[in-house]
Amino acid sequence: MQKPRVKLPDSAKPGEIIEIKTLISHVMETGQRRDQDGKVIPRMIINSFTAKFAGKEVFAAEIHPGMSANPYIAFYMRVPGPGEFEFTWVDDNGDKGVEKVKLNVVA
Repeated sequence: MQKPRVKLPDSAKPGEIIEIKTLISHVMETGQRRDQDGKVIPRMIINSFTAKFAGKEVFAAEIHPGMSANPYIAFYMRVPGPGEFEFTWVDDNGDKGVEKVKLNVVA
């Protein structure tokens, strides 16, 4: 998997609600198309996404073949305090894309 892109606010205060945006490059082949020879192109999708903050899961998604290539996922979270995000994408082969990003929390 290619390196994911993550966008967080430059800084946040404890208790503030922030938006987290993620994007990862992936073909997301559904397994329903055929190649030029008529053979089925095997399914290969990212099937799960999780986001942890300070070691606790704050968001999770189960992804299905209807998701477009290069999945974009955005969600909101109330900032509990300082910490680091860990985002994980897992595809059908078990390959993982992991990105860690520290959130700048100001008092």
